[in-house]
Parts: sequence; structure tokens; C-alpha cells
Amino acid sequence: MPAELVYGILISLITVVIHSVASVFLVRALLVFTKRVRLRHAMRGLLLGMMLTGAILTFAHLVEVAVWAVAYVAVDGVVQDKDSYYLAFVNFTTLGYGDLLPAKPWRLLGPVTAANGMLLFGWSTALIFAVLTRLSEQLGVHHLSDKGE
Repeated sequence: MPAELVYGILISLITVVIHSVASVFLVRALLVFTKRVRLRHAMRGLLLGMMLTGAILTFAHLVEVAVWAVAYVAVDGVVQDKDSYYLAFVNFTTLGYGDLLPAKPWRLLGPVTAANGMLLFGWSTALIFAVLTRLSEQLGVHHLSDKGE
């Protein structure tokens, strides 16, 4: 197995750990939120819960991109320091401008970063859906049409 593939898989595992921690933090924060916060309007609670979800997951993704950027810099000659976050972000989001490439022996890191980004964005999408569903159930949002709210 090529060294850049092994290296990429190790970095991917680190970002999966970060996303796991962020996910657990989010679920715990929302549990506290739904138990302690009593709002007059359920839709406001849903709005606040979704804002919290979006903020935590966005922050997690930014940290994960930073991990990839550091990983690019840690390997001598992959990319210049000033371009590492940009290249990591372009790869992580699968945007793929192609205006900047890692050094030839390390080009496999780009697709590994992209695969990792797709996995983590998919995870976030599933988590957002689960949070929206759970929050709307706990706050009784799905019954609002019956109450005229």
C-alpha cells in the first residue's frame, strides 16, 4: 500500500474522531437544551436548536480541514504553508479547482481528503436530519398546525 494512502487514512481517522466528539457534544448539548429550556414558542426552540447544530458542525468541519492542512505541511514538499488550508479546503469540499496540486509523490492525498470530506458532510447531513426530527418531536412542532401556531 502506498505511503501517501496509509498517511491519508490515518489523517482521515483523526478527523473521524473529531467528528465523533463534535457529534456527541451536539447530542448532549441538545439534550440539556430540551430539558432545561422552556420556550413559549416551539418554533423558536427549533430555530435555536438548528442554529446550535449548524454552528457546531461548521466548526467541526473547519477544524477537520485544519487537520488536513497541518498534515499537508507536515510532509515536506507536499504544498507550501501559505497554500495548505486552501488546498485542504478545496479537496475536503470536493470543489477541486485544480489550480493548486500537491507534490507528485503525494497527489493521492487529494482524493483521500475528498473522500473523507464526503463522508463527514454526509454524516453531518444525517445528523442534521436526526436533530431536526428529534427536536420537532420533543418540542411538539409537528402538532403546531393543530393548535393554529
